[in-house]
Amino acid sequence: MKVCKVSPKSKKQTYKTFTDKQNKLQSKKFASVHFNKRIVFAPHCMRNTAICIAAEKEGYYICAECGGCKINDISKLLKELNYHALYVLKGGRAIEKIIKEQKPAAIVGIACFFEGEQAFKILKDENIAVQFVPLTKDGCTTTDTNLKEIERVLKQK
Repeated sequence: MKVCKVSPKSKKQTYKTFTDKQNKLQSKKFASVHFNKRIVFAPHCMRNTAICIAAEKEGYYICAECGGCKINDISKLLKELNYHALYVLKGGRAIEKIIKEQKPAAIVGIACFFEGEQAFKILKDENIAVQFVPLTKDGCTTTDTNLKEIERVLKQK
């Protein structure tokens, strides 16, 4: 009997293909949403925990803009653009609660490809436009992202 295993590399490619397709399908709807009706979800694994002074809430952190990581840059850009909010998530469970409370019309999610795919699936029945920006370095700590790509997505209109 042969056992077929999917390599991590081909799994990542599958997630990438799926998220790229979803981004394209939702881009026009996303672009039509005013900035102040959009929220951003970023993963806590981007934080520089050695110096981060973010306030901890139920399921997320509030960036204190200490300058220790790229979340600081994202937070400042969101304020300039008049985005509704940034949530630095401790885990995916907080997403549903935040969506119910905040009722965003659009979401930008920053995460690894697996989490991005899961978010699209969770939100498929919601009337919320979603755009996903992948991490350029994933894992569960000291992750990274491309700020130029995030800025490009955030400024879509």
